[in-house]
Order: sequence, then C-alpha cells, then structure tokens
Amino acid sequence: MAVEKVKASDRMGTEDMKSLLLKISLPMIISMLVQSLYNVVDSIFVARLSESALAAVSLSFPIQNLMIAFSVGTCVGMNALLSRYLGQRNNKYANKVSHNTFVLLFIEYLAFLIFGLFFAEKFFLAQSVDAEILQHGKAYLSIVTIFSFGQFYQIYNERLLQSTGLTFYVLVTQGLGAIINIILDPILIFGLLGVPKLGTAGAAIATVIGQIVEMIMGFVVNHKKNEELEIKLFGIKPSLAIIKEILVIGIPSVALSSLASIMTFFMNKILATFNTTAIAVFGVYFKVQSFVFMPVFGLTNGLVPIVAYNYGAKNKKRVMEAIKFATIYATVIVTIGFILVHFFPEQILYLFKPSDEMLKIGRAALGTISWSFLIAGFTIVAVSTFQALGHGLASLVTSFTRQIIFLLPIAYLMSRTGDLDLIWWSFPIAEAVAAVMCIIYLGVLKKNVIDQL
Repeated sequence: MAVEKVKASDRMGTEDMKSLLLKISLPMIISMLVQSLYNVVDSIFVARLSESALAAVSLSFPIQNLMIAFSVGTCVGMNALLSRYLGQRNNKYANKVSHNTFVLLFIEYLAFLIFGLFFAEKFFLAQSVDAEILQHGKAYLSIVTIFSFGQFYQIYNERLLQSTGLTFYVLVTQGLGAIINIILDPILIFGLLGVPKLGTAGAAIATVIGQIVEMIMGFVVNHKKNEELEIKLFGIKPSLAIIKEILVIGIPSVALSSLASIMTFFMNKILATFNTTAIAVFGVYFKVQSFVFMPVFGLTNGLVPIVAYNYGAKNKKRVMEAIKFATIYATVIVTIGFILVHFFPEQILYLFKPSDEMLKIGRAALGTISWSFLIAGFTIVAVSTFQALGHGLASLVTSFTRQIIFLLPIAYLMSRTGDLDLIWWSFPIAEAVAAVMCIIYLGVLKKNVIDQL
C-alpha cells in the first residue's frame, strides 16, 4: 500500500508549538527585518538629498500604507479561509478562495493606478505648499502607486506560501526584492555608474523594481513548490459568495490598517503647525518603528494560519498554546526594540543626516514614543488572534479607539500648548488603552469561542 504524502500544512496540527511557531515565523521575521532595513535605507539615502526630500517621502506614507492595508487586509481574509479549509481537507474550496482573491487585488490595484495618474499632486497640496516638498513628493508617490501591482501580487504570493507552511520561500522571494532595492537605491538616487541622478524618483523606481521581481519569483515558486493550491492567473470565474467570505474577514483588516493612514495624515497636519523638521522626525520614527514591529508582524503572520488551522480542526489546546507562545516571543522582540530606541536615539538619528534642530526634536520623540513599544507586542498578537478566529471587527474597534478616539485628539490638545515634546506622549497613552481593550475582549473570546471547541 502506498504511503500518503504528508502535506506541509499538516504540521500545523501536530508539531510542538514552541518550535512550530518559530519554524513558520522565523523566515518571515527575517524577511520582514530585511524589508524594514531597505525601507530605512531608502530614507537614509533620501535624507542625503535634503530635509524637504525626507519630509516628502514621510508625507507619502499614508498612501503607501493604504496600499499595504488593502493588499494585506484582503490577503488576511484569504489566508484565514485557506488555512481553515485546508484544516478541513477542503482543497477545492481553498483554490476558489485564492483565485477570487487574485481578482479582488487587481480591482484594488486599478484604484491606486488612477490615484497615481490624477491625484498625487492634489494629495500633497492638501498637506503642504512647500514647492520642494511638492516636487519630491509628487515624483515619488506617482511612481509607487502607478506600478503598485508588484506590491499587491508579491503579498498575494507570500500569503499563498504562508497558508501551506512554505514560509522559507517567502524569505527567499522577499530577500531578493529587498537586496535589489538596496543595490538600486544609491545608483538611481545619486546617479552612479553612468545612470542619471533621479533623486526621490530614483528611490521610488528602485522600490517598484524590487517589488516586481519579488512578484515574478513568487508566482514561479508557488507554481513549482506549492502542491496544495492551484495557481491560476487566467480564466478565473469570480464567485460573489466566495468574495463575500473573503471580505467579511478582510474588510475589518483593511479598515484596521487604513486607520494608520488616517492617523498619519492628520498627525502630519498637526506637526506642520510647528515646522517641516517635526514632519521629518515623525517620518524617521515610522521607519524605526517598522524595524521594531515588522518582526512582530512576521511572528503573527505565522500565528494566523496556525490558529486558523487548529480552529478549523477544533483543537482548543493548540489554539491557546499558539497565542501564549506568540505573546512571549513578541514581548521579547519589542523589549529589545525599546532598549535600542529609548537609550540610543541620537545614534539612530545620525543615520538620517540630522540638523541640530532635528536632533533635538528627535531625541524627545524617540525617547517618549518608545515606551509604547513595551505594550504594542501584546496588542499586535491579540489583534491577529481576533482576525484568525474570524473576529476582525474587534481588531477594528480596538485600533479605531487607539488611533482616532484617543491618539489624535490627545496629540491635538497637546499641540495647543505650543510644546512639541508633549505631542509624543499621545502614543504610549493610546497604546495602553488598546491593551486594556484587548485583554477584555480576549477573555470574552476565550469563553465564548475557544472554550466551545
């Protein structure tokens, strides 16, 4: 009798949880660290052009984050459903989910293509009238939106690999895109090796080339290595029922991530009442924050399919183990981040060629906001758990309360004092509120959902 081949996804229901979570998450943690590194490198190179160029890239963040919100949020819906159906051995329906997600992502890309062609300049005019910022910002943002199909589908391919436990290949494809970006950045920005000096447009071109290469590699790897899912690019028949399932889980995640864009847009407007340097510092903070939080997101990207798989398999013990160890690992990561950012802010700022004023503002900003890191590890794990169990609305409510109900109003009130340093305290205050909400809802979810398995 032939021995049945063990599927990659089966280990989510059998392996020791401490090692399983690390095995699945570690390649994604490393790849996200690499991605964060090249995002930081982008800003380091752009800062060499001018402080206005750095501010322009910072002002572009809300739209870039919005693209990530739509692509990742849609794929969260796909990922949770894929893992659930694979746990139920329903590969036919899992394939339909992946095919319909491909269609949804194309529609989303078209929306950002239109934005890049017609509205990039208007977006910057709503935030600044500085001619240099407008010039740098329009060039950068137009390119990253018009060619954003690379970003949408590299994330799609990563999630397909993740849902079947093939996370090593995520590291390979992401790492390749990151390396290409890092190599091209100085060449295109400063005009090395006979290439014309393109400034911020060069940074954008380097980014989209890396994303497109990563997208192509992702499709190739999925086609050759992912034996549990059928990769289909043409002849897809959309199903409204399946699209609805994806959106029910994905829309709260899209809205959740979009809140960061809303918060950043209005925070930039608050900081603009002080000076351009404050905006540049806020941009540096987000780059540094991503370097701290991306490993946690890599961890939770491994957590989501494990929780969803064992939820589908009705294995209560393994669901709780996954949440427990993810919280421990996340706390270790953010604590390391806190130590580096809180105690060495000047060393970090010197990477971005700071003026004396930028150093002064940056010391206070990084030193204060870093306190929120110690709480954020837990809230990120909790929010991902809500999503994996199909309770994305809880994630949305928590994040909306943190960023819109508390953070922005507190920041605005602090700005009215005329003391810029006080604004940064809005971040740890809002994060503490989010943590309390997560503790309460996790208790409710354990009682009403997990304990019923």
